[in-house]
Amino acid sequence: MTPDAPHADPRYQDLDEVMRRYHRQADSLIEVLHRAQGLFGHLAPAVMTYVAAGLAVPLSRVYGVATFYHFFSLAPKGAHTVTVCTGTACYVKRAEEILAAVERAIGVAAGRVRPDGSMSVEAVRCLGPCSQAPVVVFDDEVTGALSAAQVVERLRPWVGHDA
Repeated sequence: MTPDAPHADPRYQDLDEVMRRYHRQADSLIEVLHRAQGLFGHLAPAVMTYVAAGLAVPLSRVYGVATFYHFFSLAPKGAHTVTVCTGTACYVKRAEEILAAVERAIGVAAGRVRPDGSMSVEAVRCLGPCSQAPVVVFDDEVTGALSAAQVVERLRPWVGHDA
């Protein structure tokens, strides 16, 4: 464990083990951040600072990577997350309509978490599978070619029957 590790939190020991496995090489930053987010749920400033020190990379580089890739989150997410792609192909296929329907069904705007912590909504620029547009991700399940009504129907088990 590095000298400044928060000793009371065993997640830092797990993070240290991951950094040791990658020999504390700077080019393992993405893998280490993935594990950190898995352990902590999001990449808080203290966690990013710890990773920067552990890999001997500037904090600005850690922050740059964490904010560049959509799968990293700097804030806590809900127990369930709905991600709507708003890239060009998805936009043309009515992604904005889907996003608005999701926000109404869940009761929070994109980038927010429901007050009870049960769900969060994200809008991202591009997820990649453009041939499946519009693309919506329910937790880790990538779906495509759904209408706004179909997306809302998929949310019913998470938000109740009033979705």
